[in-house]
Amino acid sequence: MRSPTYALVNVHTSGTLTLLHVDLYRLRDPGELEHLGLRDWARRGCLWLIEWPERAVGLLPPPDLTIRLAAGPGAHVAEVSAETPAGAHWLERIRSS
Repeated sequence: MRSPTYALVNVHTSGTLTLLHVDLYRLRDPGELEHLGLRDWARRGCLWLIEWPERAVGLLPPPDLTIRLAAGPGAHVAEVSAETPAGAHWLERIRSS
């Protein structure tokens, strides 16, 4: 099994949900994004998790949720914010579960 660290795109399926893990850290130029075939995954039932989205500013659809992770001195901190009505719905579902 290859390490996800070296792959720019990893696809995982579970039932009717397809999870697309995109790691743009190694993207040298935003134009390289077109070669990843992400347009093929722009469909219902596909959840995109994108690391380093700032490397493709203006080329990605707007996020529904933004998650910022930080390492503090005593704990890790995750800040989640909704950016769209769909994101607000997801965030509400997460909070109520």
